Amino acid sequence: MPDAALPAELEGWLRRHTHHWDDWTLESLVAAKGGRVVSLVVPARNEAATVGDVVTQVRSALMDTVALVDEIVVIDSDSTDDTYAVATDAGATVHRSAEIRPDLGTRPGKGEAMWKSLFVTSGELLVFMDADLVDWDTHFVPGLLGPLLTDSAVELVKGFYERPMLDGGVAVPFEGGRVTELVARPLIRLLFPELSGLHQPLAGEWAVRRSLFEQLHVPHEYAVELAALVDTQRARGLEAIAQVDLGVRAHRHQSLRDLSGMSTQILAAALARVGAGPAIEERPPARDAVKVELR
Repeated sequence: MPDAALPAELEGWLRRHTHHWDDWTLESLVAAKGGRVVSLVVPARNEAATVGDVVTQVRSALMDTVALVDEIVVIDSDSTDDTYAVATDAGATVHRSAEIRPDLGTRPGKGEAMWKSLFVTSGELLVFMDADLVDWDTHFVPGLLGPLLTDSAVELVKGFYERPMLDGGVAVPFEGGRVTELVARPLIRLLFPELSGLHQPLAGEWAVRRSLFEQLHVPHEYAVELAALVDTQRARGLEAIAQVDLGVRAHRHQSLRDLSGMSTQILAAALARVGAGPAIEERPPARDAVKVELR
């Protein structure tokens, strides 16, 4: 949750741009969508245990029942398990990241998979969801689309939620999101205070207009969410960002070693954006990718 004392500008932004997933009905969103195309993108690496359920539920609730989502695309980032087959059987269009635009090279990672999705999706609006969800519902997708479909000034929407941590199969409330609370939010308070009203800046559930995402530089790995927020605020202003309370989200517990690697990537991307630390590898804006090779 945000700090108790926020500048008046941030307080105003919180009132205007913090929503709850049920602020809109499905019917109202379908009507607001009109002829626009919505793509759900699920970056995945070794998520055979959960990706099928994500695809199946969204397809049933938001494609077969109502026409809110037009395509579900899974980007498989060098999985060594059955992620590709499971996602395909569930009804997604599945692409191996390394096989998308091979002329641009490949660098396995979450950000890379999301960036390459721009070459194999058609949506004007992109919704990103992690593949490892175990406690969630399909309202995540319409919740994220709400601000984009009803406010033309909003270009990027972040989800936030209560994040229990799974410990031996038992959900422990409010103990998830360790990298968010110990790394990302302190970094934002110090380096990017204009974004300190965001509850969960690293949330993997977010939505963006294609016209914006194709103009952003994208880190190859886990820092893509933080980089997108910082770069959007700088290019478009805080009013272009909104956040939506999605309720509860749980995923598998990760080791401290894995979290340490994620933290390092987030620190590197943040420091690079204030001209400190070493240079990091990022994908250039996708709109320019035809002439750019992997650095």
